Amino acid sequence: MTNILLWIISGGIAGWLASLLMGDDAGLGIIGNVVVGIIGAFIGGFIFDKIGHGQAPGAERPTAVMPFIAAVVGAVVLLFIIDLVL
Repeated sequence: MTNILLWIISGGIAGWLASLLMGDDAGLGIIGNVVVGIIGAFIGGFIFDKIGHGQAPGAERPTAVMPFIAAVVGAVVLLFIIDLVL
């Protein structure tokens, strides 16, 4: 249960930061920012894995910084695609 709450909180922050970076602050609301942040985490994780910045094999304690950066980057990509379509 705690992990889900952390995902929602970090997804909301990542989505909010992405909306600030894209100049669309508060356009989606809190729920929209959470959804964009969580979907962005998947997109960013995929992108970072493909460019070689995924989890290093054999890493003992992964830090939370790189996945959060990946979530923000993925959320920015998602918002860019949404802006292109709409």
